[in-house]
Amino acid sequence: MCADTSQTPDYKTTLNLPQTDFPMRAGLPKREPEWLERWARIGVYDRLRDKSDGRKPFTLHDGPPYANGHLHIGHALNKILKDMVVRSQQMMGRDARYIPGWDCHGLPIEWKIEEQYRAKGKDKDEVDIVDFRQECRKFAEGWIDIQRDEFKRLGITGTWDKPYLTMDFRSERIIAEEFQKFLMTGVLYQGSKPVMWSPIEQTALAEAEVEYHDKESFTIWVKFKVEGATVAQDLSGAYVVIWTTTPWTMPSNKAVVYGENFAYGLYEVTSTPDESWANVGDRFILADKLAGDVMARARLDEGMYTRVRDVTAEDLSGLALQHPLAGVEGGNGEWDDLRDFRAADFVTDEEGTGFVHCAPSHGMEEFELYRDLGMLEQVITYNVMEDGRFRDDLPLFGGKAILKPNGKEGDANKAVIDKLAEVGGLLARGKIKHSYPHSWRSKAPVIYRNTPQWFAAVDRPVGDGQDEYGTTIRERALNSIDKLVTWTPKTGRNRLYSMIEARPDWVLSRQRAWGVPLTCFVKKGALPTDPDFLLRDEAVNARILAAFEAEGADAWYKPGAKERFLGNDHDADQWDKVDDILDVWFDSGSTHAFVLRDREDGSEDGMADLYLEGTDQHRGWFHSSMLQACGTIGHAPYRGVLTHGFTLDEKGNKMSKSVGNTVAPEDVTKQYGADILRLWVAQADYTADLRIGPEILKGVADSYRRLRNTMRFMLGALAHFSEADRVEPADMPELERWVLHRLAELDEKVKSGFETYDFQGVFQQIFNFATIELSAFYFDIRKDALYCDGDTARRRAARTVLDVLFHRLTTWLAPVLVFTMEEVWLERFPGEESSVHLVDIPETPAAWLDSDLAAKWAHVRAARRVVTAALEVQRTDKVIGASLEAAPVVHVQDAERLALLKSVNFEDVCITSDIQLTGDPAPSEAFRFPEVEGVTVVFERAEGEKCQRCWKILPDVGIHAHPGTCKRCNDALG
Repeated sequence: MCADTSQTPDYKTTLNLPQTDFPMRAGLPKREPEWLERWARIGVYDRLRDKSDGRKPFTLHDGPPYANGHLHIGHALNKILKDMVVRSQQMMGRDARYIPGWDCHGLPIEWKIEEQYRAKGKDKDEVDIVDFRQECRKFAEGWIDIQRDEFKRLGITGTWDKPYLTMDFRSERIIAEEFQKFLMTGVLYQGSKPVMWSPIEQTALAEAEVEYHDKESFTIWVKFKVEGATVAQDLSGAYVVIWTTTPWTMPSNKAVVYGENFAYGLYEVTSTPDESWANVGDRFILADKLAGDVMARARLDEGMYTRVRDVTAEDLSGLALQHPLAGVEGGNGEWDDLRDFRAADFVTDEEGTGFVHCAPSHGMEEFELYRDLGMLEQVITYNVMEDGRFRDDLPLFGGKAILKPNGKEGDANKAVIDKLAEVGGLLARGKIKHSYPHSWRSKAPVIYRNTPQWFAAVDRPVGDGQDEYGTTIRERALNSIDKLVTWTPKTGRNRLYSMIEARPDWVLSRQRAWGVPLTCFVKKGALPTDPDFLLRDEAVNARILAAFEAEGADAWYKPGAKERFLGNDHDADQWDKVDDILDVWFDSGSTHAFVLRDREDGSEDGMADLYLEGTDQHRGWFHSSMLQACGTIGHAPYRGVLTHGFTLDEKGNKMSKSVGNTVAPEDVTKQYGADILRLWVAQADYTADLRIGPEILKGVADSYRRLRNTMRFMLGALAHFSEADRVEPADMPELERWVLHRLAELDEKVKSGFETYDFQGVFQQIFNFATIELSAFYFDIRKDALYCDGDTARRRAARTVLDVLFHRLTTWLAPVLVFTMEEVWLERFPGEESSVHLVDIPETPAAWLDSDLAAKWAHVRAARRVVTAALEVQRTDKVIGASLEAAPVVHVQDAERLALLKSVNFEDVCITSDIQLTGDPAPSEAFRFPEVEGVTVVFERAEGEKCQRCWKILPDVGIHAHPGTCKRCNDALG
């Protein structure tokens, strides 16, 4: 019979139910700005610096974003990663400093100001250069303020009130000082060589300023007539055929080269179709491997030509060639000289004709070939001007433009092709789509153009005596990579090493206005090779630096600057002031000097523990910082380099505004909150490209809710917990000691993960621990004791463990969920001065580790899985509604395991009202779980009545002083 419960009191108020105001709905978009204001008000970052005095420093040096435009998701990824590094290092006991900075000089800002001028009909060249620079400065300042607020909104900590800016007067002074070291130690020189040149922006570009896109180019097959006194009779009058995708370089042709070990043949045309430019009797020298393709381009079928004979290397060595425009009317003899013809190792027989036309002013390989031959004076031309037009006095083509001002195809290629066709110089023509370099700013194609530029020699000994890592910039860089720097991931080492191993000299100069000038003077009339070409005077340098400190780099451009800096020591009429500006990568490469070495909050030894940027910075900031530092301090400026991938949409596609698949950080924070964006970073493998989109963010938000639920449970159960409730581990039940063991294991993994910047690994382990081992196991089991026990040792032990868990989980997760963990912390420890970000991760006693106990509870948990699976079948079949209605019989085949299960309150572990453990053979109908052998379950209903307080079904319910209760609940009620 069932007991009459109609007169049973309502025991709900007697339970120790969770007490917390912590809401399940986070409301992050609204609440996060409040915490930002609070942190600023109580000065968390400054208080950490005071607290950290005497600690081992950790310095992450911020690679400066460009002060131009709103943040994109890549910015958010980068800054959040940096923040997680800094915060985790700080909470592990370091003095972790973070000085954010901005890159302020350079063409993108200059380009914006010029656009504004063009819109107003103003001519930049008519504006005073100092006024122009001031407008650039103002433009940068505006974007710095915008980006600073956007970064802070993501929860990034640092010295936001005192960031570093490359355009600060002191920064400009130190950049100039770093350049002067290159000047004084002999690695600076002026040279003339082909560099990537933007005709639209009219400046040289660094490799890092170039991106590659498909481009459709004209392609032509051009005939060079064979000349020479020693030429075999059947080769005289034949043609060497070249192929090029840059017809505009033909007026600058000075030579043709061939492959010394290729098989060449002489081919004669025997018949032609009407539309071919070939004539019957024409003889062409071609690489045999490519001859068929060339003839097909000339619209000649196999039956229309014949191979006459081999053309040997000896034959080729005796040839000279005539430019197809030789003797052309109106050519004024420009192309009448015979072209040089020789072997070169950069020729291939994979495409083209087996011959390469050389315009050394527009190709690095050709330039290096003739440089090494000592023949540059004979082959260098200056046919292409800064704006990409042919010089006005170039016969036939003067004024023709390679590109229009809008970056589209100009009229130079067509003019050259038409003239070559007119004089019979073409064999074939066509178009090709290929990957081609473009300026990442203007998006227009770039060209190789020979111009006088200033270079840092990477293989010239640096005369500074700092030779521990080598005597040249390249040696120092390569040795630093292997001996000084730790790479995360390790593949970053190979990428930078191969780049520096093969790189040419560093082009330092740009022909623009907004930047730090090359603060040097050259002697009028002297050649760059003359020993007194460059002025090297410490007194002059000091005057320049003092002026920059007080007035900024604008001082270089003010009237009378040359006379001011040369002073009475030198005749100003004998010297020219260089007005080119430094490559902005020299600016950012110098940041170690004015951030790490110059600031009080920089680095004690002038080096960073970590540089952290995207993989593109192997050719950008990592690269330029390495070169610059190796030229000034003799080694890398960093001990560690971490690289992350790019951001893609959910399908793995590159993000594009035109496609509409971008994800703006601002949109994510408005919808979900910054903590969701931070959690996305923590969950992802940043060493590869990262995907993000609406569905991915929904999954991240779900993970967040599960974590928040874990924290809310702890807060509720810890209400009114005090030191008087604390229990020592030795006095705790096994289950609590198992949790402490798992905490000690996890603490080691978390700290190790933080040390190696493995945030994904750290988060996965914490998340699985919180949701699987705590919420789904430990909390599930201990809810009964926490809610229903009186002041028992078991309940006090559980609450002690929850307090221990609370301090670990909040501090472990604080570097990631900066806002949420602050909310959790303040729920327990309110107060104006309180903050989770002011505490460290607690030390976890090694004594908590208990491998024997862990092994025992691994068996307990495995057996529990069998029981819960068996009960789930009964629940699904609607035999029972809750596990407390069951009292299963558990058959355990192994006697040792049976004894082990009997030594714990297995019914509590399985959340049943009773349980029977037996070693008897299991009946055939017993439930079996394939993953756990030797444990089977026979379902039985619990016997007795339902306790109206704890809901367990027990035989003794109804026989105690308090109606409808079991003994445990009756005792709890007193």
